[in-house]
Amino acid sequence: MNIVILGAGLMGRLLACQLARAGHAVELFDAGGPDALNSAARAAAAMLAPLAESAITETSVVQMGVHGLQRWPALLAQLDEPVFFQQQGTLILWHRQDVAQAERFTRQLDATCLALPDLPAAQRLDAAGVAQLEPSLGTRFTQGLYLPSEGQLDNHQLLDALLHQLQGLGAKLNWHSPRAVGDFAPGQTGQPDWVFDCRGLGAREQWPALRGVRGEVIMLHAPEVRLTRPTRLIHPRYPIYIAPKQNGIFRIGATEIESDDLSPMSVRSTLELLSAAYSVDSGFAEARILDLVTQCRPALPDNLPVIRRLGKRVLQINGLYRHGFMIAPALLDVAMELFHTGSSALADRLSLSIQQAHD
Repeated sequence: MNIVILGAGLMGRLLACQLARAGHAVELFDAGGPDALNSAARAAAAMLAPLAESAITETSVVQMGVHGLQRWPALLAQLDEPVFFQQQGTLILWHRQDVAQAERFTRQLDATCLALPDLPAAQRLDAAGVAQLEPSLGTRFTQGLYLPSEGQLDNHQLLDALLHQLQGLGAKLNWHSPRAVGDFAPGQTGQPDWVFDCRGLGAREQWPALRGVRGEVIMLHAPEVRLTRPTRLIHPRYPIYIAPKQNGIFRIGATEIESDDLSPMSVRSTLELLSAAYSVDSGFAEARILDLVTQCRPALPDNLPVIRRLGKRVLQINGLYRHGFMIAPALLDVAMELFHTGSSALADRLSLSIQQAHD
């Protein structure tokens, strides 16, 4: 079939690769360039942490995240270029003054594990347990949580590897070429057989319920820091994550800011993120700032993802919010089921909403 995909961010590239590999003629249109600088996927830490995220999201998203963790190794194995992937769990830390908030967080995780008994439970750590997992932290933290089996990947490497794969598969790539669903009439003479809209906030004009949620990420080169797994700091004002990538690169970010402002990062945000990171590991004092990135993630009113049918052969995939890398494989697999059969048993199992456009 001839297939058009709108948007070449994470979702668009994954879907295009899957369809092109299956032998379909794929054409992508994107408002930006091949570097995906305007994509929410570029400004992310790409942590795959369903249990950690259960503190702020619904059970269905956690289930999609579990599915994603199981699927990423196979998806990455299909790519010609290597992508950093790690599954050594998540470390949760807090300072003594934040014990009460940490207890609330722990209770939320315990409730998730009761609802999803197949999910590995959080393991409580004392000072020795923290030091055993991350020796460089020494005795700085007396308590923590370890969330086994959670992981991460390198989002920049993944976007580049997907682009390389699409070029090798012969997909037609149209950069700086914004298109809308209404520009196509699937099934008519001279038109594509299918259209998939994966534009994120680029679809807001046609999907007014979408809103932007600002994310901020600092990229550091910190060869003196020895953290080996994603680490989250519980804090009442600026909870952060620290995601170690390869070659001494770290991504440090805040969780979310309810704003669609795309202006550069403020001095206050920068100082708070860096101060929080320094409070976890003093080695960050000698780190070098490589980039300060701001971007808006596409979110719907309930912060849950949706696949919408706009017609018999038109699907919109949107609302990935802050969970893009964690849940993208689930959305990909559901979209492929809908493409092949018109229905999706996986969507039912994951409680993923499939809507008609008038919904």
